Order: sequence, then C-alpha cells, then structure tokens
Amino acid sequence: MDSKDTQFEKMTKTPIPQLVSSLAVPTIISMLITSLYNMADTYFVSQLGTSASAATGIVFSLMAIIQAVAFAIGIGSGSTISRKLGQQNKEDADILGSSGFVTALIFGSALLIFGNIFIKPLMILLGSTETILPYAVNYAKYILFAAPFMTASFALNNMLRAEGKANFAMVGIGIGGIINIILDPIFIFHFNLGISGAAIATAISQFLSFIVLFLYYLKGKTIVRFSINKISKEINTYLIIFKNGMPSFFRQGLASVATVALNFNAANYGDSAVAAMSIVGRVFMLIFCVIVGYGQGYQPVVGYNYGAKNFTRVKESFLFTLKIGTTIMTVLALMGYILSPQIMSWFISDLSVIEIGTRALRYQCLVMPLMTLGVISNMTFQAVGKSLHATFLTSCRQGIFFLPLIIILPKIFYLKGVEITQPISDVLTFIVSIPFIYKFFKNLNNNNRAE
Repeated sequence: MDSKDTQFEKMTKTPIPQLVSSLAVPTIISMLITSLYNMADTYFVSQLGTSASAATGIVFSLMAIIQAVAFAIGIGSGSTISRKLGQQNKEDADILGSSGFVTALIFGSALLIFGNIFIKPLMILLGSTETILPYAVNYAKYILFAAPFMTASFALNNMLRAEGKANFAMVGIGIGGIINIILDPIFIFHFNLGISGAAIATAISQFLSFIVLFLYYLKGKTIVRFSINKISKEINTYLIIFKNGMPSFFRQGLASVATVALNFNAANYGDSAVAAMSIVGRVFMLIFCVIVGYGQGYQPVVGYNYGAKNFTRVKESFLFTLKIGTTIMTVLALMGYILSPQIMSWFISDLSVIEIGTRALRYQCLVMPLMTLGVISNMTFQAVGKSLHATFLTSCRQGIFFLPLIIILPKIFYLKGVEITQPISDVLTFIVSIPFIYKFFKNLNNNNRAE
C-alpha cells in the first residue's frame, strides 16, 4: 500500500483508545510548549514591573486575533481535508491544502501592514491604559512583523494534524517554543532590550516553526501536497474553508474580544488587577491546552471515520475522549485550586496581584471538569462539517454568555464580578452543549441502523 492507503487503514482500523491517544499526546505536547513559552514571556516580562506584565495581557489579545485568522484557515482546510481523505479523495485534499496555505500567508501579511499603521490606537482599543501603552506598543510591533509566519505556521500545524501527522506538527511547534524560552532571558536581560526582547524572541521562534513545518511539505513527507497549480481559482473553495473554519475564528476571535473586555473591566481596579487576570489567563491556558490538545487529536479520527461512514467509531471516539478529558481536567483542577497562591507567586512578588489572581484562578478551577463536554462537542460538529452548530457552541463560552456577564457582574459584585465571569460562562456552556450533542448522536445512531 502507498502512504495514503496506509494512513487510511490506520485512521479507520486502529483501536480508538490507541489511535486518539497517539494523535492527542503530540498535540498536547506542542500546545503545552506553546503555553509554556507564552508563560515564559509573562514570567520574564513581569520582572520588569507590573505595567510591563499587564502589557503582555494586552498584546495577548492581538496574538489571539492572529491565531483566530490562522486557526480559521488551518482548521477550516484541515477538517475538510480529513473528510476528503476519509472518502479517499486526495485531489480535493491537495487543492484545499494549497489554497489554505496561500490564504494564510496573505492574511498574515495584511495584519502586518495594517497593524503597524494603526498600532497605538489598536493597543488602546485592546484595553491599554496610559501607563501600559509604551510597553504594549514595544511588544506588539515585533509580534506584527512575525504575523505572516505565525498565520502560516498555525495553518500548517492544523493541516498536518488533520491528515494524522501529529508528530510532525509537534516537532515544528516544539522547536519554536523551546527556542523562544531560551532566547527570552538573553534578549530581555543580557542584551537589555526589555519587553521588546521578549517580542523579538517570539518573532524568531515563530519564523523557525514555520520553516520546520513547511519543510515537511517540501520534502514530500505528507499525504497532502502543495502546488501552485493546485491553488484554487474557484470562490467556492475559499467559502468551504471559511465556512468550516468559522467555529475556530469565533473561538479565537471571541477569546480576543473577551480578553479586551476583561482588561477594560479589570483596569477599573488598577494595573494590579489587569496584571493578575493576565497571569491567570496564561496559567489557565496551560491547563486548558491539555483538553484542547486531546480534542484536536480526536478531530481527525472523527473526520476520517465520518467521511468513511464508520459511525460506530465516531461515537466510540467521542465517549473515550470525553471520559479521558474529564478525568484529566478534574485532576488538574484539584492541583490548581490547592496550589493557586504558589502559582501566582512564581510570576510576580506584588501581593495585591497574587491575592486577586489566587481568587480568580480558584474560581476557574471549580468548574474546569465541566469544560470537557463543551470543547469536545464543538470539535465534533466542526470535524463532521456542521459549522453552524460548532460556531454557536464555540461562541457561548467567550461570547454569548461571557460578554453580557462581564458587563453585568462587575456592576453587582465589583472586582469579584470580573473574577467569576468566565467560570459562570463555562457552566452555562456545559448546560447548553448537552441537548446539541445528544441530538447529534441520536441521529447518527439512526443513520447507522439505516446503513
């Protein structure tokens, strides 16, 4: 068998626990490395002061926008690629991959140009105060220069996972992340570049990740092959990519909007509150990336088997991932709740920041076991091409529920309202996900019997 047939056999015949875990573990590792280098930025920058630490939270919103575009293109292409490969339609998979890659480069270049033209008003729009603004601008300008490579590498990363090449994706992202962690203290302190040094380290690491990931395609180590001739001239191809990527765009885009709203409300209680919520956000992302990574390892399994009309394996993979994900999140939530003060003190010595951050992190830990269902449900709908269902569910957590709550709760509970908005939003998202996923599998069972 050629590599395409071998991969099809693997994705449709390998026992579900072994298959999902083999794809999830590299994905979790790459996401942990990404979160660790984000935390490394936060840790080293926090040594420069509270305002500098708060600036990382402001620019994190910008990075979320870049990721929103990249993930929309990468997962929009990738989820369709999985189904096409499950249908053994490699020609369409190549067209989607080539078109998605070029689209990612174009959007990243547009972000570079327009972001630098409007950088100061953009930072203010993202929630920067006057004291934070100089740090935010110095950090953001280098992140924007790396935007084309960031969008391309995130897109390539997701397309590699979509065809079941999670190990390749892990190596590309992992190399960049490790280099970032090494360069951070060198540029910030040794070369005395301050917060700009952290941004330069991130930009270099993103460029290197892009090079490593792209080399896999150039060397022919992938099933999907890029070609100038395969770049689609049909508008429908790009509509398919953006339709299937819409849930990822909303997930990442609303994360940026939610962070901005959080920064604005936290700013009412000073730079300490902004810094605390920024640190909590980075810590939580480290924990959250475990379940997201497991979900992204699960997605290509669903896509392949749904495309191959093997609905029994679709259901089996969902139940396995839900069980494992909930168990992992419960253990991490317990650890996070107990160690919250120590975790905050690792980043900063400001007692007011530690106090605010400890409370916020503990509130979040209380609801973390419930989050698995929302994440896996959303990823299921995206993997099978039900983009409207996926978009609605992904919009709940940091949009439909979060945005009204961040306006209402601080007016009632003041700073505590800022701290509890995300946990309450997560509980509501869990409740809403139940009828959606129940109906999907009920219909899937009926289709399976009909087959």
